[in-house]
Amino acid sequence: MTQSYDGGPVAALRRIAFLLERAREDTYKVKAYRAAAAALLELPADELARRAADGTLTELAGVGRSTARVAEEAARGELPARLAETEERYGGPLTAGGHDLRRALRGDLHSHSDWSDGGSPIEEMAMTAMELGHDYLVLTDHSPRLRVANGLSPARLRRQLDVVDAVNEHLAGGGFRLLKGIEVDILDDGGLDQEEALLERLDVRVASVHSKLAMDSAPMTRRMVAAVRNPFTNVLGHCTGRLVRGNRGTRPPSSFDAAAVFEACAENDVAVEINARPERRDPPTDLLELARDIGCLFSIDSDAHAPGQLDLQVHGCERAEQAGIDPDRIVNTWSRDRLTSWARPS
Repeated sequence: MTQSYDGGPVAALRRIAFLLERAREDTYKVKAYRAAAAALLELPADELARRAADGTLTELAGVGRSTARVAEEAARGELPARLAETEERYGGPLTAGGHDLRRALRGDLHSHSDWSDGGSPIEEMAMTAMELGHDYLVLTDHSPRLRVANGLSPARLRRQLDVVDAVNEHLAGGGFRLLKGIEVDILDDGGLDQEEALLERLDVRVASVHSKLAMDSAPMTRRMVAAVRNPFTNVLGHCTGRLVRGNRGTRPPSSFDAAAVFEACAENDVAVEINARPERRDPPTDLLELARDIGCLFSIDSDAHAPGQLDLQVHGCERAEQAGIDPDRIVNTWSRDRLTSWARPS
């Protein structure tokens, strides 16, 4: 017996894409569903219904046979077979624990769009964050020096800030807000890779090391401590830079005096990121517990590069629960007003 479905063709295509991203499947498997959803979203409702009924959806750019089949089934009010299969395979819980803490999170402080090395437009990231129940999402595309990730020049970042304003105006009334941010590269001397006048305009700033990860321990420590002491730094991103699995291979953690870095974080009210990506698990458990004992604040972030990856936060929540971290020390359990007040440079 065919199951009924009332979500509509666009919702069905977006849900399949979300689940594939959540499972960190290859990007090419996702693009077809995102492209088809975008194409159908532009159609008037009557034309979409007509094309679904007469089998002409594939005449549209971006719609192939498999995505058209999903749309046709959804338009008939049937649960698309591909959606049912994807839900069965990827729709279950991602972790055994961390779910209570995940429900306490109000937002996510680390996400990327197609303005840098993410795969989706800003508005799609914002809409998905809303659907996941967030009150806010901080958009943190990369800074200029990270050219391999299409880092934002000052001019491009200025344009992006206007786009964020437009997205928020469009979404007004629902209580959600997209916050202005950056994942700013920590330079070799500990400086931040963006103009101070632009950093001043942002709501939240995540500072991360992306280059010379094998630097000797003493200069790496000086570099990180200098960045943490910068009044514009709010969150120290994926502090060791390690990779423990995934299609990019593995990478050892950087060497630095973790006690000195975390003491600087505690002294300067900078949160240590618990990066929730399963391929990072950063910081490692021993350093997570050290930061806890030193008295650091934390931010549990998805580091999402696609909408479905926003759901990865629960991996970090599970680790934080296992480490016994008080939820009030996790800055993204805070209200938006409390968060932005804390993040404002003093």
